[in-house]
Amino acid sequence: QVQLVESGGGLVQAGGSLRLSCAASGRTYSSDTMGWFRQAPGKERDFVAAIRWSGGSPDYADSVKGRFTISRDNAKNTVYLQMNSLKPEDTAVYYCATRRYGVGYYNYWGQGTQVTVSG
Repeated sequence: QVQLVESGGGLVQAGGSLRLSCAASGRTYSSDTMGWFRQAPGKERDFVAAIRWSGGSPDYADSVKGRFTISRDNAKNTVYLQMNSLKPEDTAVYYCATRRYGVGYYNYWGQGTQVTVSG
């Protein structure tokens, strides 16, 4: 079992920045992938970014490349999502999730944190 707790959401003006945090506890492995997803009202949940605890090149959705940065602090078992140059279309509930190596889906999810970008 893995528990994920997101924090850092809030209201920000367009062009501003926010940093989301995801604290993981329970049975985690260096080969696990940590991901950020988001879901806007009336839309499907979309992939935002992902990184492995063991490092390597992170992955990003095209819509956030150059604006968002995913990083990790293994000592704190925490993954971050630094969001810069925010746009109103970034407004969504942001979820942290984890996927075991070799498993094709994310099987543990956090409760989500709301990000609202005013235009």
